[in-house]
Amino acid sequence: MTPARRATAPDAAAGARLDDVLAAVPFACAAYARDDGRLLAANTAFRTEFGRLDGHDRRDGLLAALHGSGVDIDPGSEVRAPHNDRWYALYWREAATQPPALLLTAVDISERIEILDSHKSRQDKLLFTSRLMSVGEMAATLAHELNQPLAAIVNYLNGSLRLVGQAGGPVQVERALLAARTQAEHASAVIARVREFVRAREPRRDAQDVAVIVQTVVELLRLEAERQQLRIDIALDPGMPAAYADRVMVEQVLLNLVKNAIEAMREVPAARRALRVEGRVDLDGAVELRVLDRGKGLSAAESEQLFSPFFTTKSDGLGIGLAICRSIIEYHEGRLFFEPRQDGGSVFGFTLPPAEGRP
Repeated sequence: MTPARRATAPDAAAGARLDDVLAAVPFACAAYARDDGRLLAANTAFRTEFGRLDGHDRRDGLLAALHGSGVDIDPGSEVRAPHNDRWYALYWREAATQPPALLLTAVDISERIEILDSHKSRQDKLLFTSRLMSVGEMAATLAHELNQPLAAIVNYLNGSLRLVGQAGGPVQVERALLAARTQAEHASAVIARVREFVRAREPRRDAQDVAVIVQTVVELLRLEAERQQLRIDIALDPGMPAAYADRVMVEQVLLNLVKNAIEAMREVPAARRALRVEGRVDLDGAVELRVLDRGKGLSAAESEQLFSPFFTTKSDGLGIGLAICRSIIEYHEGRLFFEPRQDGGSVFGFTLPPAEGRP
């Protein structure tokens, strides 16, 4: 027997003995040489779960594949294996074998991670629902409290207009009173829509003219756009089909998106403040509305969390607007989406099913 073979014979025997020991372990288990990190032995579970992972036959290669580096890790660390997307808790122990070895036990904890994620998701939804109910109650209270003084203001303005008309007062005064009455009636209409939106009721889905919904929303925000010196353009493809939707709910979604787009352009030079509402039928036959702004846009990290409850890019925002919008659109069997605008800014849009063929 050559010296080389005499040196490897004990390793082979040790490997065989380790194989027998590791075979009795119910989890994925392997033994790596302490000196050079080569794989000495592994049970069937380890070879099944990690055999396809590049570098698994050396300790530093396994660590690099699982952790992104060759450094040692704390016992019990949790990692996500890149080759099968499963989570493992890794435990390293020294073994008094010949040659000296480090034993790795990899416990599959994917089910526990999924349960924890599910539990966290339920907690987030519960908190979201609780805050949403509080916001709805506050909105209903404010709408009720503001409606009465606004009605009184409209009555006073009507009385003043009659007096001016009877006395033949200045035309400028009459115009000012008419403008004030128009704004008060506009405010009352907004409050009525808020009350209708937050009132507990069953959604009523039927055929809705998309152009009417867009015009209604744009009119509600026209004064805000004028204050921001912002132009709103509407570009709806001719012959767009009716959408199968609840009018009030879809108006609230579009209102939120247009309002966000207006706010996104506050810091933009006035000459570039332009907002565009587009409508078309997408490749799947769904009715699609898109709101395009010329704001600063969103980072990749912000876009990933955009529709998560309580995430907001606004210093004074609650972070529930887009989450509510997504829930509404998903109820309508559509999808809410975001994409960066090619020439700068953002595009928010949503789809609705066509009304054709619906009962």
